[in-house]
Amino acid sequence: MQEDNVNHPSHYTFGHVECIDAIDACMSSEAYRGYLKGNVMKYIWRYENKENPVQDLRKAQWYLTRLINTYGT
Repeated sequence: MQEDNVNHPSHYTFGHVECIDAIDACMSSEAYRGYLKGNVMKYIWRYENKENPVQDLRKAQWYLTRLINTYGT
């Protein structure tokens, strides 16, 4: 099975818990949204300088979708 480096990188999971879920659980809603926004900005900022720019754009999209979902849509 091929690794999904955008949606579920194996190195982001410890046991049965993904890092993003642990971060969500330990932050306030406002702080978590700031974290997600920062990651969107990070991937957009540097995608043109990466070997695989589409992968970084997909990561930005993944974080943006997660940010949108915090508003209940």
